[in-house]
Amino acid sequence: MVVRTVLTLSTRQAAEAKSMRLRDCYLELAAQAVDGARTVRVPAMAGIDENMREWSIFMILEHNAIVNRSITSIVVSLARGEQPSGLGAINPKTDVMPSPAAGSAQLEAFCSSVDEHVTAVRALKKLRGTRTWPHPVFGDFDAHKWNSMFAFHLGLHLPQARYVAEIK
Repeated sequence: MVVRTVLTLSTRQAAEAKSMRLRDCYLELAAQAVDGARTVRVPAMAGIDENMREWSIFMILEHNAIVNRSITSIVVSLARGEQPSGLGAINPKTDVMPSPAAGSAQLEAFCSSVDEHVTAVRALKKLRGTRTWPHPVFGDFDAHKWNSMFAFHLGLHLPQARYVAEIK
C-alpha cells in the first residue's frame, strides 16, 4: 500500500527528474567500476530477487533497459487507451533477465531507454485515470503510476549497482 501511495502522490515532473538523476548515477557507477562485466554477489536487498543477486554492472544496466522499454510501452499504450502488447506484455519473471555476456553496449542502451521514456511521456497528455494494467506485485496501475514506477524501479537497483561498483 505504501508503494502505491508513493506512486500516486508523485508528479510527472518529479518522476522525470528522478529518472534523469538516477540515469546519471548509474553512469557514474559504471565509470568507477573496475570491470563492468564482473559479476558480484550482493547481500539480500529489498526489491532484488534471489535470482538477481549475482550480476555485473552491465547486467544491471541491461535489466533496467529491458524493464524501462517495457514500462514505456505500457505507459504509452494506457495513455492512448490501448491494451499493452509487445514490449508491454512481457513476462516480468523471465523476460527481464539480462544476458551473462552483457557488455559495454549496455551503457548506451540504458541511457537511450531512459531518454526515450522521458521523450515519450512528455508527448502524452493524460496519465492519471487511464485504463489500467497489472503490476506483478503491486496490482493495477494507470499510466501515471506506471510512469512513476519507472523511476521507482531504477531506484530499487541503485544500491545493488553501488555495491557491485564499489567491489575492487
